[in-house]
Amino acid sequence: MEPAVCMQCSLIAVWCRIILENSVFRDKVFCDIILETQDGFKIFGHKVILASASQYFYAMFTNFAEKNKDLVVLGELDFATLQLLVDFIYSGEIMINKNNVKDLLTAANLLLLNDVSEACCAFLLKRLHPTNCLGIKAFADLHSCTKLLTSSELYIQQNFSSVVMGNEFLSLSPEEVVKLISSDELVVPSEEEVVECVIRWVKHDLDSRKCNLPQLMEHVRLPLISKNYIDTKLVKEPLLDNCPKCKDYIKEALYFHSHKLNQLIFTNPKNIRTKPRLGYKVILVAGGYGYTKLAAGSTEWYEPKNNQWYFGPKMITCRDGASLAVLNDHFVFAMGGHSIGSIVQSVDMLDLFSEPPCWKPTVPMLVKRTEFGVGVINNYLYAVGGYDGTNSLNSSEAFDCSIKKWRMISSMSTTRADLGAGVLNNLLYAVGGFDYSSSEVLNSVECYHPNLDKWTPVAEMSVRRYGAGVGVLDGVMYVVGGFDGLESQKSVEAYRPSLGVWTTVDDMHFPRQNAVVVALDGLLYVIGGNNAETVYNSVEFYDPTYDTWFMTEAPMNVARHFAGVVAVVKPPYFKTYEHT
Repeated sequence: MEPAVCMQCSLIAVWCRIILENSVFRDKVFCDIILETQDGFKIFGHKVILASASQYFYAMFTNFAEKNKDLVVLGELDFATLQLLVDFIYSGEIMINKNNVKDLLTAANLLLLNDVSEACCAFLLKRLHPTNCLGIKAFADLHSCTKLLTSSELYIQQNFSSVVMGNEFLSLSPEEVVKLISSDELVVPSEEEVVECVIRWVKHDLDSRKCNLPQLMEHVRLPLISKNYIDTKLVKEPLLDNCPKCKDYIKEALYFHSHKLNQLIFTNPKNIRTKPRLGYKVILVAGGYGYTKLAAGSTEWYEPKNNQWYFGPKMITCRDGASLAVLNDHFVFAMGGHSIGSIVQSVDMLDLFSEPPCWKPTVPMLVKRTEFGVGVINNYLYAVGGYDGTNSLNSSEAFDCSIKKWRMISSMSTTRADLGAGVLNNLLYAVGGFDYSSSEVLNSVECYHPNLDKWTPVAEMSVRRYGAGVGVLDGVMYVVGGFDGLESQKSVEAYRPSLGVWTTVDDMHFPRQNAVVVALDGLLYVIGGNNAETVYNSVEFYDPTYDTWFMTEAPMNVARHFAGVVAVVKPPYFKTYEHT
């Protein structure tokens, strides 16, 4: 049991204390109202005290017929619950436990005792569990407990795998199952679990539920399930084989698998079944320089929930100074960079939902580039600036995903190598960099408007930087670290378009240049990089709520700089890869 202590206003509290200390309440002295419950019991009280604590009683004793009565029947409430609430009104304390919490919340909502309602919701919130969360969500929805409803929905999404194994899930209505499995926010290791929970729910009451199967399977993202699982499990499942609509969904998934690498790969999802869920994201780092050759050909991914780094699928092209970008939460592109001593324009692509995930070559850029900036806007992939082995570049190109072709776009006003780039409000920003022709470290910034095919200058940074990382978090663009021509920087600046100026925020723990920066779950991560003496494998993150950087306890497996980074939906078939 847990006490919920909720104090009344000071004057009423004094009255109540006097009444209690002088046994007035217990001995029914000066009582002018009797509350009768549905089970026939009577509770004595004082109208002025009850009305002072509850808008329900205030309205009753001022505006309705009950104001002239000395007995009121509250047929919706039982004696034990009402007695606890009346005692609370007089004492400011109430004992809540698992046996009375729902009755108390229902009654407190009726009597408009908000403090008790909030205390009951807090009690239930602390006890969310896979075996009870669906029931708590339904109860919160019934009683319009917004905070409890939102929290229970989030809990269900984040614990989907455990929730659907419980008996509460089997008792859901078809409409409730559809609402659950259609959510983009589900955190589920693989879509196989979604189709398996649907089959389990239908088979629990097969005769009455098999008619719901087509409607449910419409919301299962079968094209994101491995082809092997479809061939070995789903095609042979009698429940699906006997449903013509379900067989159509299976055929759609198989068609997707056989064609996505040529005609579907670069298009937006046609329907919800080919759209990855937004659930749980991880950080993927690829390539870069390190103390060994391992860095350039390796990838690793970071799972915040476990605070651990794992090796990912090996790259087919060793790259440092390359850039990474992700399209449609489905495909990661590794572009350009150095490879075995040469600057390249080649591009490799990683299908996050293939089994096993592996890199494959795709359409190369028009210009060979290393240390350049990238961005994704409206299904277009942009590559800007960089270094071609001889000169800094101001050229820019865009990849049209619908036709799988690169084309040149307007050039920047300034040649920039080792620049930072970020997308904010559908505009692409090129930040700082180095001009090899003049040996100048830049603090200038310009932004590209895709609809106008035009670059325009914006406010300059306060510090000249090349090799800086850029990340966008909650509508703010951050430039992190870099080299100012004399030393590596640990300073950080933030740009808000509404203000049009750069402002300084908290410094990192270490000076870093050529680190990678990515935003995830409300935090800004800076990974690896180097200073004049050391290549880092350490990671720190910035929390804008506190304007503070924190070190993570888990370093990368490989120290690296000049790498690429993206945040991606956790791939269902990623595993821990061995690297030597």
